[in-house]
Amino acid sequence: MGAVHAPVAAEAAWRRRYRATRLGFPTWSRDDPDRLLYLSNANGRFEVYAWDRRGGAHRQVTDRAEGTGYRVPSRLDPNGTHIWWFDDAKGNELGHWVREPFAGGRRETIAEDLPPAYSAWLALGSSFAVLGRSRAEEGTTVYVLDDHAPAKLIYAHRQSANVSDLSRDETLIAIAHSEHGDSRNRAVRIVDRGGRALAELWDGPGKGLQPVRFSPVPGDQRLLVLHDRRGRRQPLLLDARSGRVDDVELDLPGETFAEWYPDAASLLIGHEHGGRGELYRVELGTRRLERIPTEAGTIATARVRPDGDVWYQWTDAATPAEIRSVRDGVVIRPPGERPPAGVPYAEEDADGVHLFVAEPTGPRPHPTIFIVHGGPEAHDQDAYSAQVQAWVDHGFAVVLVNYRGSSGYGKAWRDAIVGRPGLTELEDLARVHDLLVRRGVVDRARTILSGGSWGGYLTLLGLGVQPERWALGIGIVPIGDYVAAFDDEMEPLKRYDAALFGGTPAEVPESYHRSNPLTYVERVRVPMLLLVGQNDPRCPSRSVDIYADRLRALGKPPDEYRYDAGHGSLVIDEQIKQMTMELAFAARHLGTRPPIA
Repeated sequence: MGAVHAPVAAEAAWRRRYRATRLGFPTWSRDDPDRLLYLSNANGRFEVYAWDRRGGAHRQVTDRAEGTGYRVPSRLDPNGTHIWWFDDAKGNELGHWVREPFAGGRRETIAEDLPPAYSAWLALGSSFAVLGRSRAEEGTTVYVLDDHAPAKLIYAHRQSANVSDLSRDETLIAIAHSEHGDSRNRAVRIVDRGGRALAELWDGPGKGLQPVRFSPVPGDQRLLVLHDRRGRRQPLLLDARSGRVDDVELDLPGETFAEWYPDAASLLIGHEHGGRGELYRVELGTRRLERIPTEAGTIATARVRPDGDVWYQWTDAATPAEIRSVRDGVVIRPPGERPPAGVPYAEEDADGVHLFVAEPTGPRPHPTIFIVHGGPEAHDQDAYSAQVQAWVDHGFAVVLVNYRGSSGYGKAWRDAIVGRPGLTELEDLARVHDLLVRRGVVDRARTILSGGSWGGYLTLLGLGVQPERWALGIGIVPIGDYVAAFDDEMEPLKRYDAALFGGTPAEVPESYHRSNPLTYVERVRVPMLLLVGQNDPRCPSRSVDIYADRLRALGKPPDEYRYDAGHGSLVIDEQIKQMTMELAFAARHLGTRPPIA
């Protein structure tokens, strides 16, 4: 696996959790499934690795000072001869794809004559690629790139879209698009290699479709799609030739993801409910649903191997993520020291708001940090977290809240923040805060509000909207002024925000004013730490500059740390450095335990 960033034996447990080698879920070549790719931090930062499973060899593919992340996943072509990975400038997500041989060799930049763009995903054929690009000047464009012909534009639209998949016979391309004006709820179009539309599916306003993958069987032109028709994400099959839709109704609460079995006669179903996951197999002919035995916890990803075995990534709060096989157990073990176990989470409900609590030893009430997840369409799960366990090691209770807007609880829950983002989530955080104070878990006078990305936005908003609730704030890659953030953010997020807020800042200024942290900055009355990625295209730094300048003008200067990366660092030493800053900031203001070396 290349050089392993060896942990120092004397280091504290929380640091060893960060340093321990982590592995992303492997993806494999269609025609040579023993050639695989995965992400790992084995050399001290997250990079792409190639794995030749037949020979047992691992090779580090990328080697960039800032790491090579997961936001644009790397790809293998169908025959496993080439690796494709996305190269940007220090995490700004604006760049080009790079191709190189699986075993190593000469690299080439793809479509180098085109200006850098944000990725609108990529589908690979045996001798060509379908390249999705997003730029403010162009909207979304899709090109077919053939090794022996000029790039051919087959799709262009001002609204957001992305390439989803290529059919098994490589004649059809699936595109998810928002030409109807709502990038949160997309439609599906199937086109040929010339861009001619062959099938279209749209469920109407407010109902989204998410293409997953074409059937793995040659000649079978069905596309697996996830839909919201029954208020929770479930699968359907769209036949590109006939236009027929086969809705696969599942009697399961929560939401699902799905993948094909190799014979296309069954689907693998990943079921998420209450922050935990499980697996099922559904036979399409009979609709028989069979549970696949797995331990209680979180299943982040699962796919069926060509031999019918199921690989999945599993974790719970106490156990680091493992790549497992239903048939054989653990598939691949990370090198180096296994990290210390974590404290299990307790599960709670605050008037319908689901949450997890990790508690330290010692008497209640505890100094507490609310770590608010990003997204907003994401959710906290029963999953191992070095960040959570670091706070627990320093005597803090950690509260993880799946506020309205989170995924995993159905369409109505996801959509509850539309038109009123930020303020709706804060109402749920307040409900949880009140419950845990009443139960004696939380020390109200020593409660921190913190989060990254959307969670960072909610942190800055919450410190102004609910100044009496919080003793400190830690905003990680946050948004300070939403209008400036909208102006500067990557093009796909402009479309997402317009759908969430009801329009652009020019169209609905009152909506942005109501939900803007800058609107409430005069009400902030507690110390604040801001951690800002200078190249961040998702939560741009200028919005924090405006917010911090206003705080300084009010005589309330925040602590600030700015670093040369994008939406969070992929370098382990940098992650530890930032965690140390957070713990020291809390200790200085709340009298809690300083960072353990």
